[in-house]
Amino acid sequence: MSELRQIAFYGKGGIGKSTTSQNTLAALAELGQRILIVGCDPKADSTRLILHSKNQDTILHLAAEAGSVEDLEVEDVMKVGYKNIRCVESGGPEPGVGCAGRGVITSINFLEENGAYEGIDYVSYDVLGDVVCGGFAMPIRENKAQEIYIVMSGEMMAMYAANNISKGILKYANSGGVRLGGLVCNERQTDLELELAEALAAKLGTTLIHFVPRDNVVQHAELRRMTVIEYAPKSKQADEYRTLAKKIHENKGNGVIPTPITMDELEDLLMQFGIMKREDESVVGKAAEEAVLCV
Repeated sequence: MSELRQIAFYGKGGIGKSTTSQNTLAALAELGQRILIVGCDPKADSTRLILHSKNQDTILHLAAEAGSVEDLEVEDVMKVGYKNIRCVESGGPEPGVGCAGRGVITSINFLEENGAYEGIDYVSYDVLGDVVCGGFAMPIRENKAQEIYIVMSGEMMAMYAANNISKGILKYANSGGVRLGGLVCNERQTDLELELAEALAAKLGTTLIHFVPRDNVVQHAELRRMTVIEYAPKSKQADEYRTLAKKIHENKGNGVIPTPITMDELEDLLMQFGIMKREDESVVGKAAEEAVLCV
């Protein structure tokens, strides 16, 4: 029996993290891997392309209806989608109330205790990463996710978030087994994007595991609530996701403890590539202050 791999996709909100993760996991399922997705984003959009549906009912929502999570069965919260991928959404509190981390760890513990991880090759956590607060860092803090893949782009705030997430990984790397598996650049067609992503990866002590080109077929598939793997299986974009999936599958044991950089170093990197000028620094600094690491 193969060893369970617990991976997590982190990244700035709106970077295409959920789309990238679902397409990659669909490609892994094509390789015969048995997959469980645990959505850890309050938007509960981590499974919609696999299930061809609107947002899945979350564990927290179903627990509230039932009275408590102890009143639920795995069959109540889990749905099975494309290529027999099992799907669960943890859910979160109402906006402005409570901590999303409670839903995440409650869900993970419930799934583990009720056998949901049995007969699985990969458990994948899809986690919001604008601000790596204690709640969203829960899969790392609780030593659940072992391999972290950060979805980013050549945009400054996406790179800032990637560096910030790396700080969260570093904080718990020595007390647990969490490692950075690599960066995934979701192309936004910014200047020198590939070179900038590779440079950031080098600064963080990791690799750019794959550069995913921009293609409108992704949007066409999403409008039909499908992955590109299913919607356009013979497309070049589908093959990009298959390549990413293969790289992740072969990346076992190659994770690193990241070496995050300072804000000054990030600005220097952007200036080195001519992306930012000195007069932009005040704008960058103000944006950075709004995204505070609070693990």
